[in-house]
Amino acid sequence: MSSLTLRQALVRRRYLLGAMPWRAALYLLSSVPAGLLVLVSVLLLAVVGGALSVVLVGLPLLMVLALIGVPVAAVERRRLRLIDPVPLGDPHRPPARAGLASWLGTRLRERATWREFGYALLFAGVLWPLEGLIVGGVLAVCGGLLSTPVVMAAVTGGDEVRVLKLHLAHSYPQAFAAALLGLVLLPLFAYPLGWAAVARAALTRALLMPGADGLDARIEELGRSRMRLVDAFEAERRRIERDLHDGAQQRLVALSMTLGLARLESPPEPLGGLLAAAHEEAGKALVEIRELIRGIHPQVLTDRGLAAAVEDVADRSAVPVDVDLDLPERLPRPVETAVYFALCEALANVAKHSGAGRAWVKGRDDGERLTVEVGDDGAGGASTTGGSGLQGVADRLSVLDGRLLLSSPAGGPTVLRLDVPRAPAHLVE
Repeated sequence: MSSLTLRQALVRRRYLLGAMPWRAALYLLSSVPAGLLVLVSVLLLAVVGGALSVVLVGLPLLMVLALIGVPVAAVERRRLRLIDPVPLGDPHRPPARAGLASWLGTRLRERATWREFGYALLFAGVLWPLEGLIVGGVLAVCGGLLSTPVVMAAVTGGDEVRVLKLHLAHSYPQAFAAALLGLVLLPLFAYPLGWAAVARAALTRALLMPGADGLDARIEELGRSRMRLVDAFEAERRRIERDLHDGAQQRLVALSMTLGLARLESPPEPLGGLLAAAHEEAGKALVEIRELIRGIHPQVLTDRGLAAAVEDVADRSAVPVDVDLDLPERLPRPVETAVYFALCEALANVAKHSGAGRAWVKGRDDGERLTVEVGDDGAGGASTTGGSGLQGVADRLSVLDGRLLLSSPAGGPTVLRLDVPRAPAHLVE
């Protein structure tokens, strides 16, 4: 099918020469068996479930009745593609956990489920009879006229035959004239059928279009996907850290030891000088790779948690840092990782740009939110722009539904506040 909608196709001159009239007729005609099936299902579930509810056996049937709109709407979205090329999105959000109980709880709390239930009742009681009447009327009129010669020959043996119970055809010329009229009316009726299908499709789209709850579901899924990306990134960081720690670092240690042993042999110059220089360079490379490993993902954060990791960063800071973190228990790994690297970035900025003589880190976990402040007595004037790296920190915290607040007036002091929920809504464990 082309990208044109049925409404656009109806106003084109070549509408009758395309497949759209047949698609419109099929769309309306297929509503009849589908609607009849829905009607029978609704009646059976309501009657049997209501009758057996007194002994609790019917309650599951009544729950199925409440959810009947979900499969009906799914079929209707697919059937709509017969005449509307624009897909109708699914408004339902995925359940938080696997299992039937979680799925039922999610569906029964969604407004979309009850809107689809109302659509199913409307479909079963009103829509399919109207569509059947429209299509049946067209088929009865055109079919009755077109079949007049056949009926005259096969049923009456050439005698008179009543055309549509309105007119008597006394001869074959009159019968063929009626058939010719039916042939003329057939393309003319294609337009009313098309507009009926347009109205029906518009009603379906209006009732089943994802609303605010569907938008919320998409936003929630976007948050989950961002969290999954962060988790994947952190897993890759940890893999690189392990590879460097177990591979390149161990090789450098072995090389440094070998060079040290070679120096003990007191080789003559210039070989002794070269060995000494190589030993010194190997030691520097080992220090650098250890710093690199610590920057990628510190082992102390994995083993002992955020407070110990921040103490380690403070001990290595060029500016003296007072640490006061009240963290009774370990935080979720994504929260610990995000806050740790945010604090590292903040303390790096203090050392590079503030001119401070002292800095401090204070924080507490109240069971619901983690709040950490990084401050210094420097010159102030810090900003989240200008390549400070704080904008990246803010973006990272936003994935966890956290906030980054900065106060840095000219002359100081500078205070950076991190506020992160202990259990972010989109947290992927």
